[in-house]
Amino acid sequence: MTGRRRWSTEEILDAAADLLRTGDAESFSVRRLAAALGTDSSSLYRHFRSKTELLRAVADRILLAAMDGYRPEGDWKQRITALGLRVREAFGQQPQLAAVWGRHASSGTGSRLVMEEVLQALRASGLPDEEIPAHYHRIAVLISALIASEAGVSALTPQEYDQGMELFRVAVLGADPERFPALSHFARDVRPLGADRRAAFVELIAAQLAHVEAAVRAA
Repeated sequence: MTGRRRWSTEEILDAAADLLRTGDAESFSVRRLAAALGTDSSSLYRHFRSKTELLRAVADRILLAAMDGYRPEGDWKQRITALGLRVREAFGQQPQLAAVWGRHASSGTGSRLVMEEVLQALRASGLPDEEIPAHYHRIAVLISALIASEAGVSALTPQEYDQGMELFRVAVLGADPERFPALSHFARDVRPLGADRRAAFVELIAAQLAHVEAAVRAA
C-alpha cells in the first residue's frame, strides 16, 4: 500500500497562503489545510507546532518577498519610508495575509531583515543607541497597524466598497447641524477612510520620523 505523500514546508505554506486568500485567520484551521492537502493534521504538526506558528510563517514569507532585491537608498528617513511602502505594497497584493501579520506578527528571516533595516536607518539618524529600541517599536507598530487596517478595505468587493462610500456620504452630509455642528461644517471636506491611503501612509510615517529628528536634536 502506498503511503500518503509527504509535503514539504514550502508546499504547506503555499497551500496555507491559498486558503487565506479566500478566507481569513479566524476561519483558517490546520484541519482545513490538511484536508486541502489530502493529509491529516498530525503530518502538518511535524512542520509547525501550532496554528499561530504556521500563520507567522506565512506572513513572514510576504516580508521576505518584500525584501527581495531591496537596496537601501537615500538618507535614513527615505530608507524607512521606502521600506514601509515596500512592505505595504507586498501585503496590499494579499490583503488577507496583511490581517494575519497585523494580528500574529512574524519571527522569521523576513521579519529580521525588516527589523535590521529600520534599526540601521535609525542608527544613521544620529539617535543615541539607548533611544533606538523605543523609536523602532513606535515605527513598527505604526507601519503594521496602517497596513493591517488597509487590508480590510482592500478585501472588499467593488460593490461593498461602493456601498460603504454611499453610507459615508449619507452619514456625513446628512448629519444634523445642531447635534453635530463640527461635522456639518466640514462635511464637504472630510474624506472617507478609503481615499488617498498611500498619501496618508507616507504622511503618518513622516510625522513619526519628525519625532525621531526632534529626539536627535535634543540628544
